Amino acid sequence: MCRMSFKKETPLANAAFWAARRGNLALLRLLLNSGRVDVDCRDSHGTTLLMVASYAGHIDCVRELVLQGADINLQREDGGTALLAASQYGHMQVVETLLKHGANIHDQLYDGATALFLAAQGGYLDVIRLLLSSGARVNQPRQQDGTAPLWIASQMGHSEVVRVMLLRGAERDAARNDGTTALLKAANKGYNDVIEELLKFSPTLGILKNGTSALHAAVLSGNIKTVALLLEAGADPALRNKANELPAELTKNERILRLLRGKEGPRKS
Repeated sequence: MCRMSFKKETPLANAAFWAARRGNLALLRLLLNSGRVDVDCRDSHGTTLLMVASYAGHIDCVRELVLQGADINLQREDGGTALLAASQYGHMQVVETLLKHGANIHDQLYDGATALFLAAQGGYLDVIRLLLSSGARVNQPRQQDGTAPLWIASQMGHSEVVRVMLLRGAERDAARNDGTTALLKAANKGYNDVIEELLKFSPTLGILKNGTSALHAAVLSGNIKTVALLLEAGADPALRNKANELPAELTKNERILRLLRGKEGPRKS
């Protein structure tokens, strides 16, 4: 972790931040070439010009700052870096440029979120592929709550991201600190495309450490197709949760009850 040593903000530095934020390359270059603005000047939160340009996706400004010698791996007070900012907002060219010039792919926000985690949250598939091919750890959880990239992608409904991560070795049953898995969260949300991807890798369908199952979550959500998908995959409607409840006891939806009781035919495509 770098040590913070903020330089006092000046009017010219503020103008440089404005230029980086707006993507005004000519002004940014003029200010840097004047010798009166440090390329690594920071605001009161430790944010650098490179972080601002990366956050906004202004690739020309990012390249200029790198050319002028900006420190790519400086961190702001929350642990944020230029790479983390670019990954969070899916700026592929910026991510590619930063990695090419030595950005640390394993840096984390203070809550433990990595560049891969942030890209997964946003569903930025190209960025995710690049990060994975550059050495990002597919199963690195956020320290704050144990949330893995696969879990957050499932919660957000990014089925293509889920597919890619599973193919790259993501743990299908990795649970958060609260015991929920990617499948349970997708079932709760009714994200059937995500569920279909997860089911290809045979995730746990039984009772989880938190005392419930994906089927219980699906029934509670009231999504008929989700219930059907899980039943067809082998989920047991006779399982009881930690409150000793059967899935059927959690709904008054007649179609779901028929599915659970085996009185409805196979799911129609």
